[in-house]
Amino acid sequence: MEHSRLIGLGVVLLASGLPAIALTGCGSSVAHTGAAEARKPNDEPKTTLSDASQKPGKGMAAIKQAAGAGKYLFVFLSKADDEQTLAMRKVFDDAMQKVADRARWVAVNTTDPSENDLVEKFDLSRAPMPLVLALAPNGAITGGFPRKFEEKDLLDAFATPATEKVMKPLQDGKLVFVCVQNDKTKSNEAAMQGVRDFKADARYASATEIVTLDPADQREAEFLADLQVPADTVEAVTVLVVPPGQAIGKIQGPTNKDALIDLLSKANTGCGPGGCGPGGCGPGGCGPKQ
Repeated sequence: MEHSRLIGLGVVLLASGLPAIALTGCGSSVAHTGAAEARKPNDEPKTTLSDASQKPGKGMAAIKQAAGAGKYLFVFLSKADDEQTLAMRKVFDDAMQKVADRARWVAVNTTDPSENDLVEKFDLSRAPMPLVLALAPNGAITGGFPRKFEEKDLLDAFATPATEKVMKPLQDGKLVFVCVQNDKTKSNEAAMQGVRDFKADARYASATEIVTLDPADQREAEFLADLQVPADTVEAVTVLVVPPGQAIGKIQGPTNKDALIDLLSKANTGCGPGGCGPGGCGPGGCGPKQ
């Protein structure tokens, strides 16, 4: 079972030369946390005079401002003013006029030294240009459009609220439990019990996120359809999604931690660069041995 929008975005990001975002390995956040804890205060990189005097780039500033305003940000990235870039910039500008009420936008030349932080953040050094990235207010990339795109591509980059909440942790290399339930569905607490117990396990805690989705929310109709969960479901449904955006299992009704661990360990999915293979994925790479 696959969530088409999430899988599709992962493929697009890979094509855009952004493998660090598209295929972040499961549990990479655990490794990062461990590295941070292991680093001593005097191990922090020292700021040089040139670093301190470097003028901040407009790309990172625009991300912060858009997030603060609760709006999407579209970033037009380029290296030169060649014919293709100029043509795509016109498509970009025309599209942005149509979403002015929902989004902000910025054009960035990635060869500008002041944009180094943005280039490093999204691993853009070898990405094909021109390139447009669509960012939700929470920082999730909801669209990546390299070289050639149409206005409709940009207008369709807006995701549902729950999709945004799922995309961000996936792009951070985490597992996501999408818990579809509301006050009319049965087995809500029983369905959440296994999920909470799974996240409480030290092996999975920092690499697991839980997102609740109300099946009656009409804004989420597209997301529910992709997850293959009916909007009129009478019982709680739990879907486990792993990077880059593959739903590896769906459970209707009660859950328990052992069953979820078994589901994860048996998942025949590659979830990071090189993949985990048949052993499945989890914090630290493949699921822990039982």
